[in-house]
Amino acid sequence: MSEAKEVVEEVVVPQPPKQKRKWTKIEVVGLLLVIASLITMLFSPETLAGLFSSVVDQVYPVVVDTFLTGTVGVSIIVSVIIGRSLERLGFTDALSRIFIPITNLYKINSAVIIPSIYNILGDINAAGKIAGPILVRSGATKDEQKIAVATMVQSQQSFATFMLGMVALTAVGVNAFLVVVLAVFIPVVIVPFLLSKTIFRDTKSVELSELPTFTPKTGFLPTIFNAAREGAELVFLLIIPAVAVVFACIGVLDYLGVWTSIETGLSAGLLALSIDPETGVLSILASPTLGMAQLAEVAANMDPRLVIGSFVLASSGLPLSSIFGQIPVIWGDNSDLTEKEAMSAAVLGLTMRIVTAFLVVYFLTPILVG
Repeated sequence: MSEAKEVVEEVVVPQPPKQKRKWTKIEVVGLLLVIASLITMLFSPETLAGLFSSVVDQVYPVVVDTFLTGTVGVSIIVSVIIGRSLERLGFTDALSRIFIPITNLYKINSAVIIPSIYNILGDINAAGKIAGPILVRSGATKDEQKIAVATMVQSQQSFATFMLGMVALTAVGVNAFLVVVLAVFIPVVIVPFLLSKTIFRDTKSVELSELPTFTPKTGFLPTIFNAAREGAELVFLLIIPAVAVVFACIGVLDYLGVWTSIETGLSAGLLALSIDPETGVLSILASPTLGMAQLAEVAANMDPRLVIGSFVLASSGLPLSSIFGQIPVIWGDNSDLTEKEAMSAAVLGLTMRIVTAFLVVYFLTPILVG
């Protein structure tokens, strides 16, 4: 009997033809850049060299002269040391106790005030580095953290800005004490209330018993030395890269020939708001301290309105490199906010600051002068 052989035939399933991957939008952009770069290198190589030089020329003075060899970089490190020392001495816990009765009326976490106070005493970058984690530990919502950022940019980020502004105000016979109260201290209390009732409503009051203690247990000397290292890391790893990005963009715009028009429009807008264009542009683009130093030299011959407006504007989170660079990076690393959320809150706070300058100048100058 012959054995039957079973033949098992394999069923071959035909594979569908492979589809080519379609071009994405960013790949098309990249291709256009490649073509443009090749054409530029072929017919006008000096264009790329000029663009690179323009970027370097904008970035170099700020990074090197201001942060590396100037006083600003050192000031930031010292501000972190002072801030951490105050924290170690119970300053933050005391602030919480002081502002809890006020913020409970707003139904908002009292920790939103802390960045502003640290900013007035030291530096806006150190304020974010120190106060960001405090807000997280206190259980502040994202809306409350945005309120904290918007409130923080209502006050000057340098004590030198404050003192030079006092000189300028005195030179034109302005009641400097009233200006400081109206422009620096009142916004710290008013801005959180306005924002919590309009834009950022996810807030809640917190009792003292619900808050953690913010005073660290480390020894005083380790606190100081660790703060110095923390300040140096803040300058070299966060602030300088952020500043370089902003001024690199300015360099590109300058090379394309559009930056001059932007500056001209900015000056016209400042003058319409009764802010001295020259010192105002300096505060916005470079440094409020430099703007106030220049204002102090020429204030005696200026309209008091322009002096007051310039001081109120300079007493803020400016320059723009801070609003669009340093604040988003620092708060993105030290809070629950993304860089975009921190930047949006900072821009909102700066907008409110400009409105404040306009209101103070137009409605209160008769009271402030004399």
